[in-house]
Amino acid sequence: MIDPLFISAFIMGLIGSGHCIAMCGGIASSLQLATDKRRPLAYSLAYNLGRATSYMLAGALVAGISSHFASQSMWFSLLLAFLSGLFMLLVGMYVMRLGVSLQWLESVGKTLIWQHLVKLNRFIMPINSLPKAAAYGALWGWLPCGLVYSALTWAMTSTTAIDGAIVMLFFALGTFPAMLSIGMGAQFVHKILNHPWARIAMGSILIWYGIYLLIIATDKLVH
Repeated sequence: MIDPLFISAFIMGLIGSGHCIAMCGGIASSLQLATDKRRPLAYSLAYNLGRATSYMLAGALVAGISSHFASQSMWFSLLLAFLSGLFMLLVGMYVMRLGVSLQWLESVGKTLIWQHLVKLNRFIMPINSLPKAAAYGALWGWLPCGLVYSALTWAMTSTTAIDGAIVMLFFALGTFPAMLSIGMGAQFVHKILNHPWARIAMGSILIWYGIYLLIIATDKLVH
């Protein structure tokens, strides 16, 4: 049976891919314009596989570190459980456009990570091969994104680094339909994902699962 956390990560990636189009759509579109016109889908797939690889690496890192401390401290484990449920609620509200902003997370990531990694871009350009397209995606997979960071808080609750990587894999897979459709019907996909009822449905799923996680964490704290 698939872990509900994996399913939630996929749903978050799917509904949040409208946000991905806004942040990375220009990058993906320029990638297609700059590469072999005969193989736009191949280059787009390579880019997104590279992006997914970075997500999985980040998931494995945070899960590996957090699981080590969680195994030694019950309080740390409970803190992660509450954090996971809280961010599930925040993302659900964000998806439903209830006024929640995740930009503060993106600002932290830009300061600590992105301003250093983006300098590597000059070693990849021009993108004239599939390996370079994958490397380009892997680099831009570290672009500060509140949705990605929220998914990482769920990965932190995983008991192993492998499970953390799988959480982020499911998140990445959720973003694939929209990102692969850039230049091939992206506006139609974006319209569906941003339909008010779609946002309400997907956001509600995330919010209810967040409440469930908080109830489980509270039960562990009480008992």
